[in-house]
Amino acid sequence: MGSQEHGQVQRWQDRWWAVGLLVLVVWVGIRLAFDGWSGWPGILVGGLVYAGLMTWFVMRRRRRDARAVGTDAARVPELERRIAKNGELPDDPAEQAAMIRLIRRREEKLRRNRWWAFPLLALIFFGIPVFWFAAGNVGAGLWGLAFGAAFLGWMVWFNRRFVRRMAAMRQRIEGVGTEGFGTEGARIKGVGAEGGGGRPVGGAEGFAHGAR
Repeated sequence: MGSQEHGQVQRWQDRWWAVGLLVLVVWVGIRLAFDGWSGWPGILVGGLVYAGLMTWFVMRRRRRDARAVGTDAARVPELERRIAKNGELPDDPAEQAAMIRLIRRREEKLRRNRWWAFPLLALIFFGIPVFWFAAGNVGAGLWGLAFGAAFLGWMVWFNRRFVRRMAAMRQRIEGVGTEGFGTEGARIKGVGAEGGGGRPVGGAEGFAHGAR
């Protein structure tokens, strides 16, 4: 199911070159703020390498998500945006089914990765300033601590909000699927009352912790 198939045009922000450009600008901006303009050639080269790696990672993740949920890779960012904003539901039942599968996939990854992801980020963002302090660069160390605390706080807030909105979006799609039918006969095309492996699409089972 491609993006043009559903009358959708991929946003320029979702294209690979836009992802790479954003990463490059952020990387170069942060490095210049800390290190100054004197080392800009090396910073630019490092930014190009980092942007290339991150772009490859993001595009690879989209392709895997698309294969897993049964949609086109170009549609994954739009589905994620609708989930994050608890926005408009897709009109196509097949896209609603793909959104349910994407939500289930995200919930499973959150459950599987939460035990190590946040501790690792905390180690990175609070460990690097320690080296700056040890090297005598107190200003960079303070900026690093402030940035790390702000970023981790934002990550915790965004994660909790995203979990709540995934739960809300799933319930809304189930409501669309059950209109005009009895509870026992409620099915969304491609998903139905049960998802893959016989697991219920809705209900408490399958929700990430904190979504209940």
